[in-house]
Amino acid sequence: MALRTPGRVPLLLLGLLTTGLAHLPLPASTPRGFWALPENLTVVEGATAELRCGVSAPGSAVQWAKDGLLLGPDPRIPSFPRYRLEGDPDRGEFHLHIEACDLSDDAEYECQVGRSETGPELVSPRVILTILVPPKVLQLTPEAGSTVTWVAGQEYVVSCVSGDAKPAPDITFIQSGQTISDISANVNVGSQEKLFTTEATARVTPQSSDNGKLLVCEGSSPALDTPIRVSVTMNVLFPPGPPVIEWPGLDEGHVRAGQSLELLCVSRGGNPPATLQWLKNGQPMSTAWGTEHAEAVARSMLVMIVRPEDHGARLSCEAHNSVSTGIQERGVTLQVTFPPSAITILGSASQSENKNVTLSCITKSSRPRVLLRWWLGWRQLLPTEDMVMDGLHGGHISMSNLTFLVRREDNGLTLTCEAFSEAFTKETFKKSLILNVKYPAQKLWIEGPPEGQRLRAGTRVRLVCLAIGGNPDPSLTWFKDSRAVTEPRPPQEPRRVQLGSLEKSGSTFSRELVLITGPSDNQAKFTCKAGQLSASTQLVVQFPPTNLTILANASALRPGDALNLTCVSVSSNPPVNLSWDKEGERLESVAIPPRSAPFKGSAAARSVLLRMSSRDHGHRVTCRAHSTELRETMSAFYRLNVLYPPEFLGEQVLVVTAVEQGEALLPVSVSANPAPEAFNWTFRGYRLSPAGGPRHRILSGGALQLWNVTRADDGLYQLHCQNSEGTAEALVRLDVHYAPTIRVLQDPTEVNIGGSVDIVCTVDANPILPGMFNWERLGEEEEDHSLDDMEKMSKGSTGRLRIHHAKLDQAGAYQCIVDNGVAPPARGLVRLVVRFAPQVEHPTPLTKVAAAGDSTSSATLHCRARGVPNIVFTWTKNGVALDLQDPRYTEHTYHQGMVHSSLLTIANVSAAQDYALFTCTATNPLGSDRTNIQLVSISRPDPPTGLKVMSMTPYSVGLEWKPGFDGGLPQRFQIRYEALGTPGFLYMDVLPPQATTFTLTGLQPSTRYRVWLLASNALGDSGLMDKGSQISVTTPGLDQPSGEPDYQLPTEQPTRPSRLPLMPVLFAVGGLLLLSNISCVGGFLWQRRLRRLAEGISEKTEAGSEEDRVRNEYEDSQWTGGQDTQSSMVSTTDVEPYYHSMKDFSPQLPPTLEEVSYPRGLTHLEEDMAFPGHLYDEVERLNAPSGAWGPLYDEVPMGLCDPCWPEETYEDTRGIYDQVAGDFDPMETDSLPFELRGHLV
Repeated sequence: MALRTPGRVPLLLLGLLTTGLAHLPLPASTPRGFWALPENLTVVEGATAELRCGVSAPGSAVQWAKDGLLLGPDPRIPSFPRYRLEGDPDRGEFHLHIEACDLSDDAEYECQVGRSETGPELVSPRVILTILVPPKVLQLTPEAGSTVTWVAGQEYVVSCVSGDAKPAPDITFIQSGQTISDISANVNVGSQEKLFTTEATARVTPQSSDNGKLLVCEGSSPALDTPIRVSVTMNVLFPPGPPVIEWPGLDEGHVRAGQSLELLCVSRGGNPPATLQWLKNGQPMSTAWGTEHAEAVARSMLVMIVRPEDHGARLSCEAHNSVSTGIQERGVTLQVTFPPSAITILGSASQSENKNVTLSCITKSSRPRVLLRWWLGWRQLLPTEDMVMDGLHGGHISMSNLTFLVRREDNGLTLTCEAFSEAFTKETFKKSLILNVKYPAQKLWIEGPPEGQRLRAGTRVRLVCLAIGGNPDPSLTWFKDSRAVTEPRPPQEPRRVQLGSLEKSGSTFSRELVLITGPSDNQAKFTCKAGQLSASTQLVVQFPPTNLTILANASALRPGDALNLTCVSVSSNPPVNLSWDKEGERLESVAIPPRSAPFKGSAAARSVLLRMSSRDHGHRVTCRAHSTELRETMSAFYRLNVLYPPEFLGEQVLVVTAVEQGEALLPVSVSANPAPEAFNWTFRGYRLSPAGGPRHRILSGGALQLWNVTRADDGLYQLHCQNSEGTAEALVRLDVHYAPTIRVLQDPTEVNIGGSVDIVCTVDANPILPGMFNWERLGEEEEDHSLDDMEKMSKGSTGRLRIHHAKLDQAGAYQCIVDNGVAPPARGLVRLVVRFAPQVEHPTPLTKVAAAGDSTSSATLHCRARGVPNIVFTWTKNGVALDLQDPRYTEHTYHQGMVHSSLLTIANVSAAQDYALFTCTATNPLGSDRTNIQLVSISRPDPPTGLKVMSMTPYSVGLEWKPGFDGGLPQRFQIRYEALGTPGFLYMDVLPPQATTFTLTGLQPSTRYRVWLLASNALGDSGLMDKGSQISVTTPGLDQPSGEPDYQLPTEQPTRPSRLPLMPVLFAVGGLLLLSNISCVGGFLWQRRLRRLAEGISEKTEAGSEEDRVRNEYEDSQWTGGQDTQSSMVSTTDVEPYYHSMKDFSPQLPPTLEEVSYPRGLTHLEEDMAFPGHLYDEVERLNAPSGAWGPLYDEVPMGLCDPCWPEETYEDTRGIYDQVAGDFDPMETDSLPFELRGHLV
């Protein structure tokens, strides 16, 4: 069969070119054709489809066409990833397999076989692959999953639309499980080609039975295994059922007044549940109800207290909801039974005896009516008339009238009106009165003090009025002089009258009147009345003057005025005597004729004449009224008000003492009338502001208060007081005490040794006290700093420390301390410089120096002396002045306090020229001193000296010695010892080699030993002929205490030096050296050996600086601060011979003034003062460079181990006295000048 479309040929050729022809290995004899043809196929979207194609066409290409589009012979079909050819090509199987089918696969397919040599092309019949697409969603209106509210019986339209599907789905509506038949459906084109949607509409009429049920839209399709569903919940509204009232009991509507009535109204059904409401006669009573949604029941409980006016009322319950067409109602009419609410008796139950009483008894309305009856006590009385009238709320009113004769014995009986009825058998209603029969009293009298008795004013008097019989109780009334007696008001005042209440005891009645008698009660008549009866009594009261008054003829008084005072006693019983006194002093007075007196008493008057003075102001003039019979005196006083100008009192303070920086109060003791109008203070001609200032305030009493007082505030303050009568003035002196400030202190103070000098300290202080000066000597040593040998003097503001016969150890720093009781004490440092002639030190270790004389070594000679002022050193060799211009000689001079050193370095030492006696001379203006130093050749060491025992135990001995001259080479020590009685010697080397102490161990207790100490260097040992120093010791036994010996063991005398003169020995050594040089072999070997020794010495001596060598020498010889702090000098007569090796000789001195860096400014010297380095260096240099002070005594007293005071320990005294009063740091508030600290004026 030929291809239907010519356009397929190029496509086929293109497939052949890209993929190659498929050669099918079929036998040539097999006929061409299809042995399996494809068929129409329907699958659901997403499933797998396979179209079969079996071909018998060897050597032909086979491919599929989709809607005319050739897919190509490649089994993988690259253009369609979900397509592939499956089957065995050798067997002719070319099945088209499609994975995950979708709508794009819905098409016509055909299997094509290409033309080959065996036959033409073949094409299978077209087949259709149908893809079914199920609907994914259903869209329901109203919204699916929601709850719709409908009214029962009304018709509603519901629509349901399916999603895209193929074919169009069928839609069904189900209402409460029943399929709705009235449905209209439309099929519409979907969102894509070949897809459709279905829209269905249903008309729904819900009923009450549908409430809470589902309305379902169901979509079905061949592509679905089960239909898809969406639904809504129907909330169907329908009216409730009629209400029902549940009446308690059988007799509906009948109730009793006062009863609590509870009625329940119930309405069943309805959505929403019913709204219930109670009404009374058509008026709402209660709108509260409850619902039970599960049972669709509404309930409302009415609770009411039945009242009589509720008779005939109709109670109804109404039920309705939002969809009710009308209100459903159920009602009941009340029949109320009620008793009379009250019984009233009209008429008076009080009547005189033997007269008729008429009363009426009336009830309130009741249902049914009640009957009335009367009782008097337990006796029933017959009514005069009974009647019944219509009452309120359908009830009846009952009335009964009664008239009867009363007798005295009926008084107090109960008269009762009683109402009763068969409807109220368990209840009784009564109204009662107490019958009051009136009759008069029989007797009346008064009990009290007898008439005529004299009563003292203030006496408590009790009067009792008594009566017998009578009804009503007699009202007993008290009268005083025909006026009714009442209790006084206000009640807070003392109650002079207490009126008791009427009291009854049996048939006797009484009323008490209690009086605190007063002047008005004198001769007063007290009467008690009871109806027509009365009784009276009269009192006699004695009283002091009721009023004592002083009358003056003038009010404004001034000194010199005459004052007439009159004292008047208004009334008293009996009469009184008047007298005058002033501040306890009796005055003469004149009597005045009396006048009439109230309260039936007596009056008196007396006057006095006074002459006024300022001292009388405020005094009291007293009038005294004395009653002899009453033994009582009454007084009144007149205070004198005398106007006078200010007068200062005797206690006025004229001198006030204050402390600087503190507060001062200048008090005022002034008397004036009127009080002073102003207090004006003047200081140095300036008036102080009354309103106050930065540092003053005038107090209300006129006192002047000052704060931050300065010495400038010292002086006289003038006070001016003024009032309307005149003025007065006073002077008050302010004495300001302030801490002392040193004004003059000469530093340094110099004196020659043995001379006298005063260290003067002048201060500015207030107060100046005789013993305020004190002196201290400063220093770090623990030596005695007592000033007992010095004289302390003071006169006024100047203190002196006088030193007689000045000694060297008195030099140093002194402190002047001034304390006048005002903190802080003043302190000032001053240096005492004791000038003395040079004193050259002669320590034996420095008198011999060894050096190789091979012209390659160097030697250093040092000379040290003490003296003030500075010392100048000169050197001589063998008595001839040394030429320091020679480059082989170098001198370094050091000045440290009063210690001065000169180091002479000799370079290229020659035995011929430099083995000589050098002399050092120290000179200053006060004298000179010298010492000799011998320069010798290197040799064997000298024997050690001073061997002694320091400690001892049974098994050891502690030894100490002083090394001798080491000959210029390193030396070491060896101990040789033997036990007496035991043959042979034992040897022990001392380690370390340079030690001067050693503990010899390995000994036996209680044994005597002989011990030798030997010294040796590279040239040999010391004193072999004498075997060195020797001592004998005996070790203690085991039972003896060990420790240091209480005595010094004897030391063998050192071997005497050769008696040969020193100079011939030196020349002999020189000759030997010359002979050795001449010798060829021996001289050469000897020369090499000396050169090696000289090189070793040179390396050691040149390793350190000259300063280091001096320091080491001083530390080993002179600076013995740790062992001996009593003296800074070493006497040559107190030490044993002691030598130093050139190897260890590396003296160090502190740097010179040229090497010490001092601050070049005095900016902060006042705040950070450090005592300068050396107190004595430049004593005579008056113009010292700025910032560099000459040392004074190494900060006297000088520590031998550290000749400098540390800067952080002591303060520099430079400028310490430059700060006088007024020159304080302006940044300190308390030190501001007076004019900058706030003006008093």
